[in-house]
Amino acid sequence: MKILVCIKQVPDMESKFKVADSGKWYTTADLAWRMNEYDEYGVEQAVQVKEQIKDADITVLSIGSGQVKETMKKALAMGCDRGIHIQDETAFDKEPYQIAGIIAEYAKDKNFDLIFTGMQSQDRGSAQVGILVGEILDIPSVSTIVEFAYNEGDVDVSRELEGGIKAKMTVKLPAVFTCQLGLNTPRYPTLPNIMKAKKKELLTVAVADLLHVNARLVTEKMFLPEKKAGGVILEGEIAELADRLIAILKEKSTVLA
Repeated sequence: MKILVCIKQVPDMESKFKVADSGKWYTTADLAWRMNEYDEYGVEQAVQVKEQIKDADITVLSIGSGQVKETMKKALAMGCDRGIHIQDETAFDKEPYQIAGIIAEYAKDKNFDLIFTGMQSQDRGSAQVGILVGEILDIPSVSTIVEFAYNEGDVDVSRELEGGIKAKMTVKLPAVFTCQLGLNTPRYPTLPNIMKAKKKELLTVAVADLLHVNARLVTEKMFLPEKKAGGVILEGEIAELADRLIAILKEKSTVLA
């Protein structure tokens, strides 16, 4: 069985973000970096399948500058067999369809049985890439999975719907799955596995060799939301409060204009 896991390097969400001079993304200076949390669940699920199916082989793929290799090494230490780094200094400027196109172009002739991605990335949050990969490759895709079980060529999954409802389904392989929080408990790499990861294959491919689709979305502007004034608490007699409320509405809004 051949498995592909797609991961993204994102800033630690506790970082203080500033809009870059371009006005279209955040500045990357002075940020701490880590694996996208949703992708960790994908890596863990792939490794669990490998533990179940001894001949399973896992490739981890990431798009970005050279620094993403550090995050890929964690995936290798968790149990992935090899890494494919798509060298792209401007990955942040590519919209979901382009990212999916790069992944699909790499995967199209590799005969992967399972493709895992995170449900979404913590920085962009589009929740589109995994599903688009399935569409481009013309294979089934299931989003927001919270349960996964491989069963002799089929996969039984539960996916999260609105309001806490779950949907159970059986999927024929090959297929793409996007992983939701709670799917499993990602393991911590052990020191021996960290040392082994240093010897695993980690190839770099130029993004120009794989990007064959045009952007369908353009980021016009990125900005921090305006800070709003705090609420006003009115106290007193009902009649007095009504008069004060009417006065405020006339002054601050057009409701009673």
